[in-house]
Amino acid sequence: MHPAPLSSAVGPQLLADGFWPVSALYLTWIIFDWDAPEQGGRRSAWVRNWPVWNHFRDYFPIQLVKTHSLLPSHNYIIGAHPHGILCVGAFCNFITESTGFSEKFPGIRPFLATLAGNFRLPVFREYLMSGGLCPVTRRAIGYLLSQNGSGNAVAIVIGGAAESLSCQPGVTTLILKNRKGFVRMALQHGAHLVPAFSFGENNLFRQVVFEEGSWMRGIQKRFQKLVGFAPCVFYGRGLTSIHSRGFLPYPKPITTVIGEPVTVPRIKEPSHEMVDLYHAMYIRSLLKLFNDHKAKYGLSEVDELRIL
Repeated sequence: MHPAPLSSAVGPQLLADGFWPVSALYLTWIIFDWDAPEQGGRRSAWVRNWPVWNHFRDYFPIQLVKTHSLLPSHNYIIGAHPHGILCVGAFCNFITESTGFSEKFPGIRPFLATLAGNFRLPVFREYLMSGGLCPVTRRAIGYLLSQNGSGNAVAIVIGGAAESLSCQPGVTTLILKNRKGFVRMALQHGAHLVPAFSFGENNLFRQVVFEEGSWMRGIQKRFQKLVGFAPCVFYGRGLTSIHSRGFLPYPKPITTVIGEPVTVPRIKEPSHEMVDLYHAMYIRSLLKLFNDHKAKYGLSEVDELRIL
């Protein structure tokens, strides 16, 4: 998006308040800084280590489990599963240091890809970049994997908004079978693929799930195509009591397990067959991670991972 629409949208309101010189300077800054989110952003160790993130972690609580090392000499694409309603596990583990990512994976800089539209919001964009969020675009991810040195790990919530529509406690369904763009990017940049699964993510809210083919499901899908996210009908706990209904997440434990990397060669123009091969290897690695750890973190041995 070109900065001109942003200027016309927010300029009048910014200049109308009593701090118009500051607003004008900031608007000028945004125009010249417009491409920063797609060029590595501006990470801040101070923001990532805010004490408030420890309280956020302890509310659920959230923990990060390392099963294999990630070498600083490589770059990685981390597939984060499942999406859930708000991607709480991915946010806490990759955008804050409250679960000790940098201690567990020294020399690795984590990033989390999110909707590009979020970076069009003044001031909010600065906060997003400070934590390590980047737009989920080929340009932004490609920059981190090829022009930002080594030791970068870009986490992508592969299932995206479509997966949130199937989020409900006790059901583990991933939208992954036809999601192959991340594998193609990994091959083009020689970035290793790492599966990550957040056990308990789907237990934070209760959602009204509409059947496929229903008119409400159709509205959700059309809305998703238009704006990039799906409107979910969900509820959580209330502000004053866990037994009341509201929009706070339930305090249910989340355990994010980082699995074994799939070694990926660098191929500038990978064939469809090559993409399919590494996509299948990634799914096998993800299934192994899920089956090896499900009984430890709230599921039973007979629970299965559905991949659509």
